[in-house]
Formats: sequence, structure tokens, C-alpha cells
Amino acid sequence: MRKVLFTLSVASLAIMASCGVDTLSVDARNPAVTTADSRSPDTLDPAAVFVPGELLVKFVPGLGPEARGAALRAIGGTHARTILTAAMKRAGDGEGIVVVHTPMGVTEAAGALRRMPEVAYAEPNYIYRHQAVSNDTYFMSGSLWGMYGNASTPANQFGSQAAEAWAAGHTGSRTVHIGVIDEGAMFAHEDLAGQIWTNPWDPVDGIDNDGNGYVDDIHSWDFANGDNGTYDGVSDDHGTHVSGTIGAIGGNAKGVVGVCWNVTIISAKFLGSNGGTTEAAILAVDYLTDLKLRHGLLMPASSNSWGGGAFSQFLQDAIGRAGAADILFVAAAGNESLDLETTISYPAGYPNENIIAVAAIDSAGNLASYSNYGANRVDIGAPGSAVYSTVPSRNGRSSSYASYSGTSMATPHVSGAVALYAATHPAATAAQIKAAILGSAIPTASLSGKCVTGGRLDASLF
Repeated sequence: MRKVLFTLSVASLAIMASCGVDTLSVDARNPAVTTADSRSPDTLDPAAVFVPGELLVKFVPGLGPEARGAALRAIGGTHARTILTAAMKRAGDGEGIVVVHTPMGVTEAAGALRRMPEVAYAEPNYIYRHQAVSNDTYFMSGSLWGMYGNASTPANQFGSQAAEAWAAGHTGSRTVHIGVIDEGAMFAHEDLAGQIWTNPWDPVDGIDNDGNGYVDDIHSWDFANGDNGTYDGVSDDHGTHVSGTIGAIGGNAKGVVGVCWNVTIISAKFLGSNGGTTEAAILAVDYLTDLKLRHGLLMPASSNSWGGGAFSQFLQDAIGRAGAADILFVAAAGNESLDLETTISYPAGYPNENIIAVAAIDSAGNLASYSNYGANRVDIGAPGSAVYSTVPSRNGRSSSYASYSGTSMATPHVSGAVALYAATHPAATAAQIKAAILGSAIPTASLSGKCVTGGRLDASLF
């Protein structure tokens, strides 16, 4: 059980370089973002990065337009747009989230709104980053250690044991859908072609045929750019890499293989060239929730290899709506070498019971030097260092492969294991799947006292 703590996180501010961890702050790379200025739990994390001049506001239910207008005028604010997803409506929220533009400092404006009785909560629109560090086939050559088991050939006891599941005939099912909330994924990659979801309810014809609010979402939606182009080229390498670890095609004598050979990946893109916002993350989470509820998809989890920002009630609520729909939220613990018992990293650190927070281990079974950990806030370890997977080539049009490291890479190993389990246990609830994943963890010395299970992923029986 996760305890609710009140220490806010140090944001994940590293963008990944060609080798090692790049420690330059996001502000140095992107002057269009702003940094928070208060450590008070009632306001903001000083390291959190957000969209300048923009707030997410939840008014008290039933408040009239005059009262709302008066509250906004107090901060010189204007109503930019309203976020009201189908998942929110199903959960009984008919008013949604108001995006507000203000000329005031964001922390000052948020603090002013929070003191008003008309406002339930107000937050900056935080910026999130992926959780990978990069360096640069693969299974038969001994390179794909994260997939190996004790008795596989090649073998590595600290791998995910996925190869042991394959040997028993457990390679997954295309009926299982896993959401990848990340960058986009290269759906034409030679090791992903046919694994990326095509929407059967909304063909490309300029009409929102399935009535979900997104026109022609043929391969899901790009919530960073507001269009249906979920793959934008070489910049979507991280999302492609994560997708390959979950479900690169097995047995095709090409490149790599994912934990789950047969799976359907729904690429809910929200990370763009400058990261992704809280607003876009909420839309992506709710999109998947609505898909499951609207069409009855077998969708046991979303994979979330990203972090940053401070506590967001809005994002926690979206994860809660996913949980109510029986969708696990598999989350990267983060790459700051932090003990999350004292300094929380989000979204992994939210107390929602449908979260599985994942630390990274290396091929010798050590907790990776960069990986966050936490006896009560991180659940399990999984292979995260020197992980080969699918990426676009430099021109963004042909298939390639690369080795990345990070809790980003550990997370999809667990997401793939969820897919394997759901394929053989299609009626299992999110709670049952989580219990199976955590209950089968292999005790590991480097993880003792560092995570809930004190162990690493074992997919051998899935």
C-alpha cells in the first residue's frame, strides 16, 4: 500500500545525450519554459517546469459564469479553453478543467486562486520529459539480455525471464491492447508493423465516426500537436524504443523481440520536441480510458516512461479514472538516483493503487546508478540498462535499432509482462494482474529495502 506523503518531487529535468546522463536543465535547452519558485507543499516544487502564463483550474461545481469571471479577473486571467473528456463525463464531471491564461507569475496566480472559495484547485500546466539515457541482432548475439532467463540460450538470470515464457508457448495475443503514453511510435518499423493499433471504428474520411471527439484517429492521436499524425519521424525514437520492448515481433529473424510477441500497441502521443504538458497527459490517459469503455477493449495497462513536474491533482484524477476502468498505469520511477520516500517523483509517486512504479537494474542485477528507488513508493525492478530496441533510422523513414538506458527502458518490460499475463488471463482485473506481477518478483539483493517487493521482474510463468 502506498502512503500519501506531502514532500513534492524534484522534477525530471534531464534530456538524454548520446551517452550518459545529460545534466543540463530544461531551461537551458528551452527558454520558453518557466521554473517554479516555492517549496511549500501548498504551492509548487521549485524545480518543476511548466508552460509560462498558463494554469489549469477546477472551479467548485455549480459555480455560475459571473463568479467564475470574477475569480479570473482577480488574476487578470482569460478563459483559453475547457478540457472535458468522455472519461470525465462518465466519471460524473460535467464541467471539466479550465485552461486559463494569465499575465501574472504562474505561482502567484495559482496561489491567489487556491485561496478563493470558488476554486477547488489550480495548478501550472507542467512539462514532462521521457526517462531514458542513450548510448548506442540482438537476441541471438547476446545483446538482448533483458529478455533472457536462467535457462534460455543465451541466458542471464537478471533478465525478465520472458524467454522462459516463450519456451512454454506463452507469446501473447493481439486481442490484448497496451497503451503507450509517450512520444509516437514508428508503425512501419520492420519489427513493429502490424503491432501498432489501427482504429477500426474511425477510417480516414474527415468524420468522427466513433464519436469520441477525435476526427480520423486512425492510429490514435497526437495530443502534443493536436492532430492524428502519431508518428513524426526521428524525434519519435523514444516512443518507438519503448514500443519495441513491449511488443517487437518475435520469430521473424529480424532485429529484436519484445516481451510480448503478439500484442496491439496504442500509441497515445503526448511528448513532443519540448516535452509534454499536464493537459496533454490528461487527454492521453482519458483517451485510452474512453477507448476501453466505449469499445470493450481488453486493455490491461498503459506504459508511462516519463516524469517531471510537481504534484498534479488533475493528473492523479485521470490516473484514477483509468483505475476505475481497470487499467494499470505502469510508470518509470525516474532517473535522479533519489529515494522517493523522502523526495517524490511523479507520476510514479502518486498513491493510486493502479500504479506499478518500476526501478531499473543492470545486467549484473545491480540497481542502476541513475534509478530512483523507494521502499514503499517503487514496486519492482526490471532490466533498464543497455537495452536494445526499435528506433527509426536517422532519416526517420527506415528501420533501425539502438541501445538506451533508463527507467524508461525498465517500464516497458513490466508493461510487456502485463500483456503476457492478460493474454492467458483475459478476465483478470487490474488488481489481480498487479498482484501477479509483484507476487512473482525474484528477491534481489540490490533491491532489498529499495522497493515494495525487494525483487525484480519474473515473466516466466506468464
